Amino acid sequence: MSQHPAIEAGRTAVITGAASGIGLAAALRLAGLGLNVVMADHEEGALAEAGRAVSAAARAGARVETAPTDVADYDQVARLRDLALGRYGDVAVLMNNAGVGGGGHAFANRDGWVRLLGTNLGGAINGVQAFTQVMIDQNRPAAIVNTGSKQGITTPPGDTAYNVSKAGVKVLTEGLQHTLRETPGCQVSAHLLVPGFTFTGMTRRAAEKPPGAWTPAQVIDFALERLAAGDFYIICPDNEVTREIDNARIAWAAQDITENRPPLSRWHPDWRDAFAAYMARV
Repeated sequence: MSQHPAIEAGRTAVITGAASGIGLAAALRLAGLGLNVVMADHEEGALAEAGRAVSAAARAGARVETAPTDVADYDQVARLRDLALGRYGDVAVLMNNAGVGGGGHAFANRDGWVRLLGTNLGGAINGVQAFTQVMIDQNRPAAIVNTGSKQGITTPPGDTAYNVSKAGVKVLTEGLQHTLRETPGCQVSAHLLVPGFTFTGMTRRAAEKPPGAWTPAQVIDFALERLAAGDFYIICPDNEVTREIDNARIAWAAQDITENRPPLSRWHPDWRDAFAAYMARV
């Protein structure tokens, strides 16, 4: 399979949230392709164990390093950048993937909101601000991949704090890609990774993967395929939801504005039948 030009043996990837889930799957896959991998996470014990697993899976010559990091702290993210550049002199791939859940509705759990926004949105902002200019200055192909969520696009009721954080990541990444493409000579691209239902530590509710879920490895394989194709929006299906279903749900959500419907009309009792009829045409 062809790859994005930044994904090349001997170059270096920096991945946050790398101790588990999608971040760990990305580290395993990229190390297996021969990239050096710098793995960051705030859970030091889990990170050390994950680092050993990635080292065992790495292609000969690829090096793996772990760096305990709280992405909500810009100074720690800047140290992560300096570590990667100091060790390897290069950052080809930055994956701002660290994320937490457990926020709350609009006027609940203020501490949860602060923690969640600091990690999910603040961590992505810190990564973009710490790394982007040095990646541009390398004058080599590079990619910044920010992990978003379908909840940041269709914003379902429930964890409003999480939705806000991931909506912010979407807007951040869209703005970043516009700036990169308007920067003369820039060889860095930005991409928004939007997983579907994925069996990770954040979503796990049972010991075994539900039939409808993808594994983190499936998400990363799909992401690499779409990176190679040059996609900005990498919207992953799963074993229950196709891209056609996602497209229809996203379009309905946007049309709440254009059709002057109540917000989140998909879940509004007065619009339930209309939404069901709309989806029946997909």
